Amino acid sequence: MTAANGTSVSIQDLSLNFGAISVLQTLNLDVAEGEFIVLLGPSGCGKSTLLNCIAGLLDISEGRIFIKGKNVTWEEPKDRGIGMVFQSYALYPQMTVEKNLSFGLRVAGIPKDDIAKRIARAAEILQIEPLLQRKPAALSGGQRQRVAIGRALVRDVDVFLFDEPLSNLDAKLRAELRVEIKLLHRNLQNTMIYVTHDQIEAMTLADRIAVMKGGVIQQLDAPQTIYNRPVNRFVAGFLGSPAMNFIDGELQAGAGPMFKTDGVAVPLDRYAFDGTDRPTGACVLGIRPEHIAFGEAARSMPFAADGAVEIVEPMGSDTLVWTKLGGHNLSFRVEAERTLHNGDPIRIGFDPARASLFDAATGNRI
Repeated sequence: MTAANGTSVSIQDLSLNFGAISVLQTLNLDVAEGEFIVLLGPSGCGKSTLLNCIAGLLDISEGRIFIKGKNVTWEEPKDRGIGMVFQSYALYPQMTVEKNLSFGLRVAGIPKDDIAKRIARAAEILQIEPLLQRKPAALSGGQRQRVAIGRALVRDVDVFLFDEPLSNLDAKLRAELRVEIKLLHRNLQNTMIYVTHDQIEAMTLADRIAVMKGGVIQQLDAPQTIYNRPVNRFVAGFLGSPAMNFIDGELQAGAGPMFKTDGVAVPLDRYAFDGTDRPTGACVLGIRPEHIAFGEAARSMPFAADGAVEIVEPMGSDTLVWTKLGGHNLSFRVEAERTLHNGDPIRIGFDPARASLFDAATGNRI
């Protein structure tokens, strides 16, 4: 078995164990040529470990890794045709930017003219030409990270690996470099695999997101698909800020399926169930704050209910409002210009077609 045509990186039945501890469990992942894949998940989920396996920095326990159709499972990192950008900039402090960019090429015996061309190209793409004669101590965090990306860029490889490259930067710099990385990918069309715990980075950068938990890929799909149709409660809760609302209750099937909780009944005629089976019993209904209508807009919704404002959280561009639904906390978003106070009577509503139902025991989507 080899990598499929058009596949840049292929991971087949990969497992990694540290003694009796299983870190990665029979992972399979195919990354297409020129695709931007983001490995997303909380700390300890195995995303950086998987990236290090692809890079050859860790020896796997089972499985195979192909890059550009070549089995690189036991190849040295330098022979895998990858460029890697780490969370720490890892620049040589005594060298100028130009020397940092050229160091690996000089060690590899690349001709001087070729090195100069590669550095000039990388510096132009990353807009660091004025910085070439500076040393890292004279650079800002964002500039240092650009140099770190440039060091991978000059290698002229087909696959770039990013291990949380923006996590050491402040929010403004992260936003700026996020745009630059997206533009870089658009211009280069290289395959990129990017590790992060930041859902905004994942949603804005990725062609596809692999959400990981406990060394297993929970869902692999386009950002909007994962956001709108999460396969389980973990994925639903991990993506979204503010987080998805979860309401415990019972699913009653039949000609007119219903979700019931503490005197509230939500009709599910418009809900798209997964598969043909509609199990009954304990389940969880999830609805995102931005999918809940308020005031007059709620009256046209298939489901609506009256309540009262519990908490108001101004967030700048909009306001997050908390209320109760069947005894459960529920948040929804309103325009920032709308003035609400604790105790104000309100009417909310939503379309169950935009909700998610999860089995209470397994957490899987129903």
